[in-house]
Amino acid sequence: MKKHLPNTLTCLNLFSGCLAVLFALDEAYLYMFYCVLASGFFDFFDGMLARALHVKSTIGKELDSLADMVSFGFLPGVVFFLLLQSATTSVYVPYLGFVVTIFSALRLAKFNVDERQSADFIGLNTPMNTFFVVSLPFIASNSSFSFSLIVLLPLIALLSYLLVSEIRLFSMKLSSLTWQDNKFKYIFLLLAAILLVVLQFSAFPFILLAYVAFSFLHFSQKDA
Repeated sequence: MKKHLPNTLTCLNLFSGCLAVLFALDEAYLYMFYCVLASGFFDFFDGMLARALHVKSTIGKELDSLADMVSFGFLPGVVFFLLLQSATTSVYVPYLGFVVTIFSALRLAKFNVDERQSADFIGLNTPMNTFFVVSLPFIASNSSFSFSLIVLLPLIALLSYLLVSEIRLFSMKLSSLTWQDNKFKYIFLLLAAILLVVLQFSAFPFILLAYVAFSFLHFSQKDA
């Protein structure tokens, strides 16, 4: 039975992602966020459980990417599609939101075959990208900031680039718990928690910037 437990969590990730898409289409963004949060939880712990139980498998790895494609690939494309619909009267422009979905697929495929990414990431990981994207409707509704095409289209291009870029970003897989090896990860987590408490959904753009900055510091120290 234990060999099926990680894949069960992966399937729950997929199920939560499907629900998140439906809630997004209904513009029930709070429920969408709860589902994304659940997907992130299942995505983090399925691999951890597989390693703990020593039941890692090729099928599990492929299933994980397929689940992530819905939860962290299709969903951000849907959110951008909806935001673009609100920003233009064009019938065709909103479909550019799915460029992020395409690059998310490329990102996941690259991750599966890139042996350099066994411990950390090269390019923006799809869960971090998705948490940033799903925060945008909340930012738009809770502030005077307007997401025009001038903002949304360059943002789609930037995120698509980051997904397949060669930028090194740390993962939260810890080979040790020491401060010296993980201080920038710990500082990032503390800062992210503070930002979430203070800014709530508006914190995610700052969290993404902090993630890139602290990853740079982490690898600068590691390579020194």
